[in-house]
Amino acid sequence: MHHLHFNHLPIFISAVFLWLLGAVWYSPLLFAKPWVEIVGRKMGEKPKGVVHGMIASFIGDLLLAFVLAHIIGWSGADSAGWGVFIGVLMWIGFVLAPLYPQRIYEGRPFRYFAINGGYWLIGLVAVSVLLAVWR
Repeated sequence: MHHLHFNHLPIFISAVFLWLLGAVWYSPLLFAKPWVEIVGRKMGEKPKGVVHGMIASFIGDLLLAFVLAHIIGWSGADSAGWGVFIGVLMWIGFVLAPLYPQRIYEGRPFRYFAINGGYWLIGLVAVSVLLAVWR
């Protein structure tokens, strides 16, 4: 295995994209209402530590984009098609596989998995495409 050299701008842009996608995905524009119902909160309720959570989310998004850039670099993916393939593959292995059984154990409805899993499917595919074509 060899050391990869990265263009850090696409990694940063990927993290910003994931963070903004999450803000829209879990907003009233898309899935806030059903998600809030499932987790037992009230619309408009601000959980404690929301700023800390937003910062932690962005740091996590940076880490995810950095690791995904390694996977894409090691795979040699250099097109949108390969980016989609890697994004879907990462989603199946690292999101679908653990989150679907977790929702069963927690007794959560399929909708819960669909909302959270859908976010990661869209996010991983989009970021994988971005990182594959922009080096």
